[in-house]
Amino acid sequence: MRMLRAHLSLFLLISAGWLCHAADNHHVVLITLDGFPARLFWEPRAPIPRIRQLAAEGAAAEGLRVSNPTVTWPNHTTLVTGTRAAKHSVLYNGVLVREAPGQPVTIDPRRDKTELVAVPTIYDQLHQAGFRTAAIDWPCTRNSATLDDDFPDSPESVLHMTPRLRQELIDQHVLPDATEASFEALTGPGHDDIWTKAACQVIRARQPHLLLFHLLNTDGTHHRYGPGSPASYTALALADFYVGEVLDALETAGIRKDTTVFLVADHGFASATNVLQPNVLFRKAGLLETGPVGQLLKVRAMVVPEGGTGMIYLTDPQTRDSDRQKVIDLLAGKEGVADLIQPSGYAAIGLPLPEKNPGSPDLVLAARDGYAVSRTATGNDFVVPVTGTANLGYHGYLASNPNMNALFIASGRGIKRGIKLGIVDNIDVAPTIAHLLGQELPGADGKVLSEILLSPESVF
Repeated sequence: MRMLRAHLSLFLLISAGWLCHAADNHHVVLITLDGFPARLFWEPRAPIPRIRQLAAEGAAAEGLRVSNPTVTWPNHTTLVTGTRAAKHSVLYNGVLVREAPGQPVTIDPRRDKTELVAVPTIYDQLHQAGFRTAAIDWPCTRNSATLDDDFPDSPESVLHMTPRLRQELIDQHVLPDATEASFEALTGPGHDDIWTKAACQVIRARQPHLLLFHLLNTDGTHHRYGPGSPASYTALALADFYVGEVLDALETAGIRKDTTVFLVADHGFASATNVLQPNVLFRKAGLLETGPVGQLLKVRAMVVPEGGTGMIYLTDPQTRDSDRQKVIDLLAGKEGVADLIQPSGYAAIGLPLPEKNPGSPDLVLAARDGYAVSRTATGNDFVVPVTGTANLGYHGYLASNPNMNALFIASGRGIKRGIKLGIVDNIDVAPTIAHLLGQELPGADGKVLSEILLSPESVF
């Protein structure tokens, strides 16, 4: 019996050592192309040869169903936690701050990861297990203690970059200097170019087990000119080039065959021909006051626009109940308004209750297709046409809107070839990454996408 126990202990030690060694040779790269609608991947005119090749060598979905709110920081957080905003707490590209009663709410993007994300992430889990982790232009990572390399998607991103990576990029003349001003002076494509070079540097120098990489130019282009416009196809072609650069860096580093690549988006896109201005109605009803240049001053009710939705905040506790009813009466049945969602309906759309998260709205206005929501409080019209320099493209519609479905491709180590899926959920991405690296993600609401995986013994 003693000899049997000794042999069993030796077997377990050898097995653990083999698994650690095997995991050390396994890598995952999660790339997000901001605002890349699923339908544009299936559009034959889209000039994206490297992306199409990646899909042909792996699995592609009809679409990735994203989470509410369908904006950048919340959905990037869902992709690395496997939870929706009701759990992870990120509702905006920053933290919404309720000021003193009667004052406008504000959004503060200058917050650390610990102030933004309420649950563990996949990179937290991997770092704790001894894996190398990195993030380039990834939201909600500022001052993270569990990323070995970080170039965060935040204000003053150069300042908050990990010092080792910042110095490497300066030495290689990727960054002109260590100042935020020189980086911010670049164009959208210029930022994507630097972020791509940073990602490739990390791959070649550190070969992280998990690399999170976010490109942004597609989103800015789709906002200004609309998805499917000539400018949109140009932005997609540039994104395709940058994806190719990352794939080539994996080859140069000698880890391409040991790497799983997920190529996804945080949300889709829609076009709008009209804009709703709820704050105009609120001003006329005496629920808010504006200053000489249209700034919000005294406020009892106001909307914070999220593209296809409007987050409505009631700021005075003394009048909140009566103000809520006034807002409902003002907006119910109005042109372009699809729904007014009360907190009792938040669970169904994955939002937290205001009493659990003070950044959560008191009401949600859902716009109809073809309409977006504006913060403007001046003028007299509730509905105005999109003209002049106004944006043509919007996201932020409820996740049930098919236009919000995003790109999803998985390819490389552990992934079956030639698989076409229907609609998959973005809460499933993080658990699948964990599984590919021999880990679990406790607390995630998503599941492992087993239908795209090779047999378990060939994964880790």
